[in-house]
Amino acid sequence: MPEPRPPALNDIRLRKILDETLVPAHWPEGFVMRCFEPADAAPLHALLTEVFDDGADGPFEDWWERISGDPEFDPALCFLVIDAKGRLAAAALCWTSAFVKDLAVHPEARGKGIAEALMWHAFSTFRDRGADYVDLKTNTVENAAAVRLYERLGMKPVAWEG
Repeated sequence: MPEPRPPALNDIRLRKILDETLVPAHWPEGFVMRCFEPADAAPLHALLTEVFDDGADGPFEDWWERISGDPEFDPALCFLVIDAKGRLAAAALCWTSAFVKDLAVHPEARGKGIAEALMWHAFSTFRDRGADYVDLKTNTVENAAAVRLYERLGMKPVAWEG
């Protein structure tokens, strides 16, 4: 999948080969995963805006038009984690090309294993769809904790061209 923007300094592309190392997702107690529904668009945008806090997504209407109109968007590949109070705690927005576009965990839900469970779920979903690997882009400086998670899951750096 072509990158929407050229890679920034310290950005890397990571890949997980979908082989026998996959394990089932384990959801922490009090959290459930479900797929995206149309009413989830505004809460998802709010979560991404809070977690990334970079203003890159812009206003909701512009963001939703870009996301929903993208040929790689499939609601079945947008995985949401809901907490015991019914709040959106985390999300993994993935493209049909087996690319994790966004992985976001609300600050109050961090440290519970939710991001790891989301990634294992995404890996399994893409394997079931016939993909050989899953890619994502992250920044080694701004997202050092995420890089450690991805490496622990067996993701390895690859060239930008894939």
